[in-house]
Amino acid sequence: MHALGMPPERLRDAERTRAEILEVATAEFAERGYSGARVDEIADRTRTTKRMIYYYFGGKEQLFIAVLERAYSQLRDAEQTLDVDHLDPLRAIRELAELTFDHHERHPEFLRLVAIENIHRAEHIKRSSVLTSINTRAVDLIARILRRGREQGAMRRDVDPLDVHMLISAFCVFRVGNRHTFQAIFGRDLGQRSRRPHYRRMLGDIVVAYLTSDGDAPTPRSRRTTRASTRA
Repeated sequence: MHALGMPPERLRDAERTRAEILEVATAEFAERGYSGARVDEIADRTRTTKRMIYYYFGGKEQLFIAVLERAYSQLRDAEQTLDVDHLDPLRAIRELAELTFDHHERHPEFLRLVAIENIHRAEHIKRSSVLTSINTRAVDLIARILRRGREQGAMRRDVDPLDVHMLISAFCVFRVGNRHTFQAIFGRDLGQRSRRPHYRRMLGDIVVAYLTSDGDAPTPRSRRTTRASTRA
């Protein structure tokens, strides 16, 4: 008997059922939003019942929170596969940016879920006991890369890891999330396969350029003022 009082086979069945519900619920919430999604529809598309969904998750709100936790965890787990402690810091930050680029492209439903949660002013994320700790891992990973980069003299010293996270996310989210409006306005498809290597490399170039720019140096005006005061 399993420690939870459930035979191993039944436990595996429960885990499979829960995973199937989350997979279908992710598509339902991403397509219809939180308000438009229906638990009845999720039950119809899975090998279970509405009652069983409530048994596993407690209700629609708890199910949506579980969907968000799963979506964020998938990205954070992917980031942890990078061996950043043994890569050159600039190579590591570029690979992290490229991994985020790839993940957002493969999981447009993740961006729709995030957009939906922003419409609801993150009320569901605030009720999650794990989402903050899950996403702290992303900033901690960047901080490790920046620390090694500064130690080697390869990166500027005045960079906030959260700013770097925002910079990477902003590019990836815009490219996927604004694809249709951008194409309608400018006639360019940001998802066009032939442009993909260009945008992927562009993101890495932007992040590396920011981290290696002379951020601590005084502005040209400040330098002129300094020279003038020295002559005086």
